[in-house]
Amino acid sequence: MVNKQSLLNAAMRRSLRVAFTFVVLVTISGYAFSQTKYIKQYRSVADSLGKVYGIPAAVILGVAIIESSAGTSKNCRLLNNHFGIVGKNHMLKSKGIRTRYKYYPSGTASYIGFCELLSKRKFYPKLKKNLNYNLWVDAISKSGYSEVPSVWKQRVLSTIKKHRL
Repeated sequence: MVNKQSLLNAAMRRSLRVAFTFVVLVTISGYAFSQTKYIKQYRSVADSLGKVYGIPAAVILGVAIIESSAGTSKNCRLLNNHFGIVGKNHMLKSKGIRTRYKYYPSGTASYIGFCELLSKRKFYPKLKKNLNYNLWVDAISKSGYSEVPSVWKQRVLSTIKKHRL
């Protein structure tokens, strides 16, 4: 015979699982929405810079989404740094925050900074105007851009594919 306490415990576990699943789904869908919103906001910037620098816009946007958490990261919000680029900033003087990441006056300036950084890399002349985003992401990951190249590469490539950038 099943006692009331074990039935109650089983019902509570089911309720907790349902609640947890709901929270996870809401969180995931919110992040996907923020990525879509971010893409709409910066696609024209990436397209324009892609034409100027000969870098696929998909690579520019894919890296920006990963590095800035679709515009929600602390570096992006405080420094307009969408790419995790290291450099000078004013945060220690103005807000008492010590950070090694570069400050940009706008998101567009950050995008330009990223393209200029890539244009100085050894692989750039060989890949310029090549639209194969796989080659670009592979070259960037091998150039020391990321601290964990294989994981970074996979995240960027899956973001590009997921959003059909």
